[in-house]
Amino acid sequence: MELSKRQERIIEIVKEAGPITGENIAEKLSLTRATLRPDLAILTMAGFLDARPRVGYFFTGKTGSELLTEQIKKFKVQQFQHVPIVLKESVSVYDAISTMFLEDVGTLFVVDDHSCLTGVLSRKDLLRASIGQQDLNSVPVHIIMTRMPNITVCRKEDLLIDVAMKLINKQIDGIPVVRDTEAGLEVIGRITKTTITKVFVELITNDQV
Repeated sequence: MELSKRQERIIEIVKEAGPITGENIAEKLSLTRATLRPDLAILTMAGFLDARPRVGYFFTGKTGSELLTEQIKKFKVQQFQHVPIVLKESVSVYDAISTMFLEDVGTLFVVDDHSCLTGVLSRKDLLRASIGQQDLNSVPVHIIMTRMPNITVCRKEDLLIDVAMKLINKQIDGIPVVRDTEAGLEVIGRITKTTITKVFVELITNDQV
């Protein structure tokens, strides 16, 4: 995050004189305690400073990049998952291609009548199926989809950084978010490379996240 000049000066004071009370910090800056309260709250929530009752503020010793790393490691899938785009097993390859373009996604999830995951369709799967002389309207997606146990999944409680590693290591564009049911793995969301990129960019630029 980008700090104001006053916030940077507060950190310098705390580094030099900490632990130090808010009143003493305000005195050094010739300001009131009330004026400094928002700045101290921001610096404390961001992790630059810590505070102890009847002791005062002290510098945590952590750099901006260290604090950013700590924040990223706390993000969970449920905070950023999007609505999954699902198809039934009987849907044709032609309709799957149309859905992928209309929804502007790179991965489709195939489910059974219980909304439970049975397969995944990637751009490569659909491209491979479209090469040749076969009628795409007559080929159901269950013929070409990737099936379990070759599907990488995640759950809403998983850490986002762990899912990012799965995307990289498996070289895939998206992962279904699932929950366990008696019928199987119900698809409740999706995490994609675009999701991960958007989160990290917004975090670094201090926007939205």
